[in-house]
Amino acid sequence: MYIILLGAPGAGKGTQAVMLAEKKGLVQVASGDLFRKALQQETELGKKAKVYMDKGQLVPDEITIQMVLERLAQPDCKNGAILDGFPRNLEQAKALGKALAKQSRAIDKVVNIKVTEEEVLKRLSGRWICRNCQTPYHEVDNPPKVKGICDRCGGELYQRDDDKPETIKKRLKVYETETAPLIEYYKRAGKLVEIISEGGPEAVHRKILAALS
Repeated sequence: MYIILLGAPGAGKGTQAVMLAEKKGLVQVASGDLFRKALQQETELGKKAKVYMDKGQLVPDEITIQMVLERLAQPDCKNGAILDGFPRNLEQAKALGKALAKQSRAIDKVVNIKVTEEEVLKRLSGRWICRNCQTPYHEVDNPPKVKGICDRCGGELYQRDDDKPETIKKRLKVYETETAPLIEYYKRAGKLVEIISEGGPEAVHRKILAALS
């Protein structure tokens, strides 16, 4: 089963992807994690991506697509995956569809997690991420057992620079511009389900499971 999670920054994709992967026995494939790993390991794709990132430019689609497809080709993804943060635009979605079709596979469902701008600002300002395993936490909704320390691996928690209000608003505008056509694309394909993000992570998770069943 191949599932895509869409949603604005702060919609809770990362949290839901972790919960869904555990529930369904699937692998979580997060594009952000793949980039960080490629940079740390200095892979060929990582080096290519770094050239653009060092200039403050967006990494070209072909590099992102190749990175994700290489991950999906690994043995632990043969039964499916939860895609978090990819595809981000129509070109990436079409490339993903073609690559899966060559292997007689396809995206089963696309879950669009809807959230207001006000809620996004509130959520992101309280968001912390593990420096080691990238597990997301939130001061209010999903705090760690010990402040500043990851429950899963004991790593240090940190707050990203792009979780500041002025940066968040810019990220939301970019997301809306890039993702609106993507939502329409999967809606026409009959794969889209939309979930209102209300009531905390567990409530949203139940809604997603109901929609997928």
